[in-house]
Amino acid sequence: MSWKAQQASLNRLWAALIIEELTRCGVKHLCLAPGSRSTPLAIAASKNSNLSLHTHFDERGLGFFALGLAKVESNAVAVVVTSGTAVANLLPCVVESGLTKEKLILLTSDRPVDQIDCGANQAINQTGIFSSHVTTSFNLPSPTLTISPCWLLSAIDKLMSEQSAQGGSLHINCPYPEPLYGDDVDFANYLVPLLHWQHSHQPFVSIIEPQQTIAIADDWHQMIKTRGVIVAGKLTSAELTAVRVLAKSLQWPLLLDPQACGSSEWAHYDLWLQNQACCTKLEQAQSLLQVGARVVSKRLGQFIEKQPWLNHWMVTPHSGLLVASHQPHHRINHNILDWLNSYQLWLDSAVKFECSSMGWADELIESSDQVKALCVCSTLYSEKLSELSFATSLESVIAENTTLFIGNSLIIRLVDMVSCLPDLAVYSNRGASGIDGLIATAAGIQCANKQPLLCLIGDTSLLYDLNSLPLLAKNDSPTVIVVTNNDGGAIFDLLPVSEQQKESLYRMPHGFEFSHAAAMFGIDYCQPETLSAAINAVRDGLSSTSNQTRLVEIKTSPGQAGIELKTLFSVIQHASIL
Repeated sequence: MSWKAQQASLNRLWAALIIEELTRCGVKHLCLAPGSRSTPLAIAASKNSNLSLHTHFDERGLGFFALGLAKVESNAVAVVVTSGTAVANLLPCVVESGLTKEKLILLTSDRPVDQIDCGANQAINQTGIFSSHVTTSFNLPSPTLTISPCWLLSAIDKLMSEQSAQGGSLHINCPYPEPLYGDDVDFANYLVPLLHWQHSHQPFVSIIEPQQTIAIADDWHQMIKTRGVIVAGKLTSAELTAVRVLAKSLQWPLLLDPQACGSSEWAHYDLWLQNQACCTKLEQAQSLLQVGARVVSKRLGQFIEKQPWLNHWMVTPHSGLLVASHQPHHRINHNILDWLNSYQLWLDSAVKFECSSMGWADELIESSDQVKALCVCSTLYSEKLSELSFATSLESVIAENTTLFIGNSLIIRLVDMVSCLPDLAVYSNRGASGIDGLIATAAGIQCANKQPLLCLIGDTSLLYDLNSLPLLAKNDSPTVIVVTNNDGGAIFDLLPVSEQQKESLYRMPHGFEFSHAAAMFGIDYCQPETLSAAINAVRDGLSSTSNQTRLVEIKTSPGQAGIELKTLFSVIQHASIL
C-alpha cells in the first residue's frame, strides 16, 4: 500500500478521534461550511451519530449561527471550515464570543507546513490568526503514525478543560496533507492503546475542576444597611427570578437591562435619568450591586461612572475587567444564580435587619409610570407607524413562549428606553455590539430553542447579513423578523455633527427595501403602513401554524426617529415626574 493511500485514511482517523472526543466532552452541535481541505473533519462529523450537523455556505454567517446555538446551549458548539480566507471569516464571531464567553470550538482545516509561504493555492498562515480573541489555540501536527493517538486525545481534553474554565472560543488548527480521498486502511495496531477508551463513553482524560464555595463577605453586613441599587445586565430567566427576590428583600430599586429577560417597576430609567429631579433622587444611592454586565443604556453607564459609591460589587461568571471607568469595586467571579441564592439564604436566616433606607427609591416607580404615559401619549394615540411607536407597543405583540433577539444600533436603545418587556428569553450580541452576523445569530438561537422567535433588526444590519436569510427560511417554529428601515444609520442622527457630514459620512443612505430579498429566499413579506397593521402582522406571524418566516418591514423617513427622540427627551427633561 502506498503512503498516499495510508495518509488519506490516517487524516480521517485523526479527524474521527477528535470529533468523538469532543462529543464525549459534551459537544452536541457541529456547524460545517463547504470545502475540500476539511473533508476529513466533514466525513467524521457526518458519521458521528451523537452530533447534530448544521451547514451553511457562508463561513461568517456559519460562525454567528454557531454563536447563536452556543447562547442557548450549555455545552460548546463546534465549527468546521476549510483553509484560507474561510478561516479569516470566522474572526467577527470569535471577537464576540471572546467578550461574551459563549463557547465555540473552531476546527480549521489547513495545508501542511511545507505548503505555507510557498505560493500553494488557498494557503495562508493560520497559526495565531485569531490572536488574543480566543481563549486558547493549538496547532496540531499533520496526522502521522509516529505520534500516539493517546497524545491526540489528551491534548483535546486539556484544551476543553481550559475552555470550560474560561469560556470563549477554542481554536484547533488541523493541517491535512494530500491525498484527502481514498479507501480506509486498517489501523488496528495503531489504536491498541485506545482499546479501553473505544469501549467506554467517557473522555480519555477526565479533569475535575475544584469547586469554589461561596462565603458571605463581611462587607455585605454593612452594605445591606445602606441606600443601595441593583443593576442587572445579561441574565437567564432563573437568574432574573433570584435577583428580583433579593431586590425585594433589600427593598432596593432594580434597574433591568433589556438583556435581563424582563422588566421591573423602575423601567424606562434611560429616559427618567434625563430628568434632574429623578437623577438627584437616584444619586442618593450609596451602594451598587451589579449582576451580569454590559448594560445598553449609556446614561445609566455614565451615572454609574460618576457616582461616588461606598460599595460597588459586580457578580459575573467569568474573569476580566468590566468596569470601563476603572472605579474601585469588588469583583466576584462566580455563577450568578448560585451567588444570588446563597446570599438570599443568608439574608432569610439572618436576624431581621432594620434600616431607615429600605424602600428609599420607591418614588421613582411613579416616575417610571409617568414616563411610560408620556411615551404612550406621544406615540400610541395615533396610527402613525414609527420606530418609536413600535418599540413602545412591543409588549403587546409578544406571545407566550416567544424568544426575543434584539439587534444593535438604534433598535436596542429604543427597546431599552420605551419598551416594557414581559418575562421571556432575550438574546443579543452586546459584546462588541457589531451589526454583522445578527440574522445568523438569531437563526442559531431559533434552532436551539425551537420556540417562536421575534428578531428586531435595523436596515443596515440586515443588508450586512443578507447571506444568512436562508438559515431562517425553514424553521421548526414561527419566526418574525422586524426590520426598521430608515434608509441608513439613524443611530447617527443623534451625533453633534453637521447635517451634510451626518448624511454622507455616517448615515450613508442606501435607498433599498427588502421585498425582493424575502422573495429570493422564500420568506413571507409585508410592509405595514399603520401601527395597528404592524402589530397584527407580527402577532399573526408569531402564532402561525405553518412555521414560515415572515419579514415585516417598517419604513420610516430618514431622520424621523432622531426628531421624535429629541422631542421626547425635551418633554421628560422639563416634566414634573417626581
